[in-house]
Amino acid sequence: MNLTTIGGQVATMTSREIAELTGKQHKHVIRDIREMLDALEKDGPVLGHVREEKDSRGYTENFHLDRELTETLVTGYSIPLRHKVIRRLHQLEEQVAQPAIPQTLPEALRLAADLAEKCQQLAAERDHAIATKAQIGSRREAQAMAAASSAVRQVRRLENELGRGTRFATVTAVEIATGTKYPFNAYVHLRKWCKANGVQPEIVPDRRFGEVKAWPAGAWAAVYQIDLATLFGASGAKA
Repeated sequence: MNLTTIGGQVATMTSREIAELTGKQHKHVIRDIREMLDALEKDGPVLGHVREEKDSRGYTENFHLDRELTETLVTGYSIPLRHKVIRRLHQLEEQVAQPAIPQTLPEALRLAADLAEKCQQLAAERDHAIATKAQIGSRREAQAMAAASSAVRQVRRLENELGRGTRFATVTAVEIATGTKYPFNAYVHLRKWCKANGVQPEIVPDRRFGEVKAWPAGAWAAVYQIDLATLFGASGAKA
């Protein structure tokens, strides 16, 4: 089976996301995963693409499964639930397969810096042309303006894809920006707000876990009184 990768790492699906998609309790999904792994280990397969996260007390907080193990897990689920999980798997693979989106955090930061520099250069050229009353055609001026605007939009989009934008932000990004350490279960209240308001968090790349959830600005404002537009506004206004 061909596995989609992110920066050399196998793309995975978390046990929490499987629980949310299927409507099962997370502890029951954890139980199903353990039973599956125990059964597979009897045949001696290579289980290199399963990762277990534990909290400070040693309890399992999350499992990350590759495509093959995810499909094996949901084989025993009902057809509608199985369809939801497999459809989400396809969405994740389509997201990481897009070459225009950086595959690692350092790549994304470099691209964001390049785009910001290009934007500044275009703006400087435009201002110089205006100051010296340079004779440029209206078409060329429009192209320069469009290029500058496009660069700004790309920078803002990358900020949100990295989980530290004005529309969505990860817990880690907010912790770094505010200097505040949130409890390990801080996401629970954000997730509760999203469910109550029918809003979906974004999935963004993470150098530690492969991918994490970035929570919407409305959730941060309502739950923790954090204004993402103020916190990350220096990188660009809301897209």
